[in-house]
Amino acid sequence: MKIGSVLLPNNLILAPMAGVSDLPFRLLCREEGAGLTVMEMISAKAILYRNKNTFELMRTTPEDRPVSLQLFGSDPEIVSEIAQQIEEQPFDILDFNMGCPVPKVVKNGEGSALMRDPKKAAEIVRACVKKIHKPMTVKIRKGFNDNEINAVELAQRLEDAGAAAIAVHGRTREQYYSGKADWEIIRKVREAVKIPVIGNGDVTGPESARAMLEQTGCDAVMVGRAARGNPWIFRRILEAVPNLPSAPDLPPVPNRVSAGELKTMILRHAQMTVALDGEYTGIRKMRKHVAWYTAGYPNSSRLRALSNNIRTMDDLRNLLTLLDA
Repeated sequence: MKIGSVLLPNNLILAPMAGVSDLPFRLLCREEGAGLTVMEMISAKAILYRNKNTFELMRTTPEDRPVSLQLFGSDPEIVSEIAQQIEEQPFDILDFNMGCPVPKVVKNGEGSALMRDPKKAAEIVRACVKKIHKPMTVKIRKGFNDNEINAVELAQRLEDAGAAAIAVHGRTREQYYSGKADWEIIRKVREAVKIPVIGNGDVTGPESARAMLEQTGCDAVMVGRAARGNPWIFRRILEAVPNLPSAPDLPPVPNRVSAGELKTMILRHAQMTVALDGEYTGIRKMRKHVAWYTAGYPNSSRLRALSNNIRTMDDLRNLLTLLDA
């Protein structure tokens, strides 16, 4: 699959998730077969004001390619100027967020608030495309609410403005992540534009990935919350869905990995995070990941409760002995 000039090894994409899709997690998903990963959402204004934490979100490595950097903002001039400033950074695709439902983002006219202003949304894309050479993609939702369903109209405007691909989350802003994703709107967008369309929403494994591709005709599938604590999901989909390139040099993975494999993945994830952020910050970041990784395993409730208190790698190793019980 190609997005602009960027050739992807397959059409499985890790969604951008705040506090989740950082460099260590992206690398693990890449090793398990993800064809493209997307960095955590980054504020154009934060880059403008040289926010240190924002630049940490942009960290990457050669192994983290191809990768998409996702910006958000509301001012076409600021967003396009920042896009031009950062274009030489080592990322392959610039993604722009028009789907974030978080109130503090929406009240600033950013994220999914832009779906209410298709003209400005297109202006932002057009301004960026004029200033950068890397392909630009956009992530949108079905609409702002049930009375404002405009994904098709917006997608057409964004295509005209120069977007190289569009990701469609089949929920409205008011739904957040609740209820069932509407895949029909993804199909309608796919039929309305010529650029690649990426389907997002309720992909939880091989069966739903296959169903989305068949029902919507979308060009790629984006996996979000189902990947938390489950980087293996990409390999499972690649193994089970016809016409997708196989993940290279990876043995089959069962629907449920063994306790030993689970511990190995968690510890590797933790070691990578600690190497990047130091033990104090890294282990605290891992607390939520431990809860996601161990959900459904024996002693998961106790593991989740105790994970809130781990402070060191030794604490984590000791905690994971509960998986053997």
